[in-house]
Amino acid sequence: MEHEVAGAALIIGVGNPLRRDDGVGWVAARAVRQAVRAVRVLELEGEGASLLEAWAGAEVAIVIDAVRGGACPGTVVRFEPPGDPLPRTFASTSTHAFGLPDAVELGRTLGRLPRRLIVYGVEGTDFTAGEGLSPAVEAAVPAVVSRVMAELEALP
Repeated sequence: MEHEVAGAALIIGVGNPLRRDDGVGWVAARAVRQAVRAVRVLELEGEGASLLEAWAGAEVAIVIDAVRGGACPGTVVRFEPPGDPLPRTFASTSTHAFGLPDAVELGRTLGRLPRRLIVYGVEGTDFTAGEGLSPAVEAAVPAVVSRVMAELEALP
């Protein structure tokens, strides 16, 4: 079912779908795209400069990415920088030296963060080469999508 949301928002799915659970950001972003009209959705690999460019000028940006922080696989965490510092666990899944946490910090320093930035992380377990999410991460996708949709519906 398609929903319409008020307000301009950008959804950024971060990851690499060829590294199993690292693709969860893209999978969740695609699900949001199918469920919600009037929202822009991007799929990025997580290189920091591309993130800074992508959210430039956005009022609200919601980023979805895989994390490796030691929690149970499929655990969903939410951060809202600049108030919530982004843990380095977001960088541990990236193959980029300058990833999401670095982009947030540089954006904060340069005054180039969206008015509101929300980051959802899904604890992954399998980052090996290949396609498809692990069962626990796959099971977490509907919860992430539901939470992102609630964020969108709450926008003014």
